[in-house]
Amino acid sequence: MVFVIVGVILVGLHLAGIGPMGQWNWELTGDLWKFVLPFVLALAWWAWADSSGLTKRREMQKDEDRKAERRQRNVENLGMGPKDRQGRPRR
Repeated sequence: MVFVIVGVILVGLHLAGIGPMGQWNWELTGDLWKFVLPFVLALAWWAWADSSGLTKRREMQKDEDRKAERRQRNVENLGMGPKDRQGRPRR
């Protein structure tokens, strides 16, 4: 996501004419690669993350965290949460 943001910022600065990016040109043999590079890097990152399973592992971990949180909340709402030494529910 960072690469996409950097690419959008570069294009925005060029269109606004701010800084050295305002002087870059869109010619294929000129400065076009400077605009395209962040987007190519973003595509490479996403392809690697998907092929290595990183995206799926993160998604599965989020699901497990949500399940554990919901389970804990339900146990506490039923009054079956952690108890003190005398067997009374903790507050």
